[in-house]
Amino acid sequence: MRSLFVRIFLSYWLAQALFLILAILLTLAVRPSGEIATIQSQQARFLNETVQAYRAGGEDGTRKYLKNLHESQHVRLFIFDEKGHELLDRRPPNWIAEVARGQRHTADSLWGRLGPFRLLRFSETLADGQRYTMVTELPPEEHGLFGPHGVPGLGLCIAILTSGLVCYILARYLTSPIVRLRAATQKLASGDLTARAGLPSFRRRDEMAELIRDFDRMAGRLEALVNSQSRLLTDISHELRSPLARLQIALELARQRSGADASGALDRISREAGRLNELIQRLLTIARMESGAESIEKAAVNLEPLIREIAKDAMFEAQSRPCRVDLMSEGDCQAAGDAALLHSAIENVVRNAIRYTEPGSNVEVRLRQEQGAGGPEAVIAVTDSGPGVPDEALDKLFRPFYRIDDARGRQTGGVGLGLAITDRAVRLHGGTVQAANRPEGGLRVEIRLPLAPGKTISPLTDRVATLST
Repeated sequence: MRSLFVRIFLSYWLAQALFLILAILLTLAVRPSGEIATIQSQQARFLNETVQAYRAGGEDGTRKYLKNLHESQHVRLFIFDEKGHELLDRRPPNWIAEVARGQRHTADSLWGRLGPFRLLRFSETLADGQRYTMVTELPPEEHGLFGPHGVPGLGLCIAILTSGLVCYILARYLTSPIVRLRAATQKLASGDLTARAGLPSFRRRDEMAELIRDFDRMAGRLEALVNSQSRLLTDISHELRSPLARLQIALELARQRSGADASGALDRISREAGRLNELIQRLLTIARMESGAESIEKAAVNLEPLIREIAKDAMFEAQSRPCRVDLMSEGDCQAAGDAALLHSAIENVVRNAIRYTEPGSNVEVRLRQEQGAGGPEAVIAVTDSGPGVPDEALDKLFRPFYRIDDARGRQTGGVGLGLAITDRAVRLHGGTVQAANRPEGGLRVEIRLPLAPGKTISPLTDRVATLST
């Protein structure tokens, strides 16, 4: 049983049912019926008078006596001799015969009182030397412990079902805040910072209510911190663009007024200004994506020509390695989304692979379709032959400004924003991105995007293109 509600419900119900059954058994054990004790004290007289009536009036006299006894005492008697024959040659029910033979519990015992029939057994040897056994059938209780008219177990079933209803309400009361808290936690983990557990309509002041209030306060604090960080990035980026623009203007003026000796330093200033401008642009992009301000006009985007264009553009960077880009596609594949965002997301991964792959090696870009948990997906896998990434850093690659080491970042010129933009753009399209080390060396980054409705890859096409320097 994995459900906490089921565990609490069954535990309380079982405890209540056992308590009820034990209470009934204890009551029956310590409180024998007064009616049973009265009948027991008269059994010897009943037996003697029945035998005398039989000897005096035969079967007719015996039936008359038993009828009068039934009308006055509300009991029925069955008399058996030593051979087990009934005195009036009647055919009693099986349970009467079993009591006469001592094979069934009688009403003066605990288990006998739990049964549907209340029977007593009495044996005695009379003056003539004959031994008789008498079975007395007591009248059923009109409103006894087990229900009206002696129906066995009816009252017990009603009590157990009533306790089950009470236990169900109690278990639901205890677990409903946990269910609300779990749902809010899942929303918060998926990126919805507005998720709150919220207290139910009725006011609670127990520990669970305090836990929910603490969770809502924590979620509100997290939302405020993230929004503050996003606003800070946006504000700083906007503030930096103005002095950067003035710096570029001053740079051009310096080029016009300076001689050839200053061209090297000015070129270096120009490159650094360009990197700073790119950094600011990427910061603004991440800030827009994090705040949800990045609007997506979803349309069918054919991924194969998009990836082919990215691979061709990436070859300009690959010339300095040198390396080769292999594009393998299983056919046209259309995803629903924004072409510009998807282009930026995939391009960042491909350019990252070209930067870190070994010189003279291949960067493989493969496009295929797979059946995912939510339907058909487009899978874009980018594989390089570089040094790979430490296993503990794989889940950190898509964080903003994360770099494995500063020396590697300075060598490649990266600032740790490309893969962060990829992660946010893919998530905006309802997809996922993951990185994994290859056993033979290198890194494999896999992007999964849901296909546009009704758009699939043709299973009969298999095209492989190689782009090289």
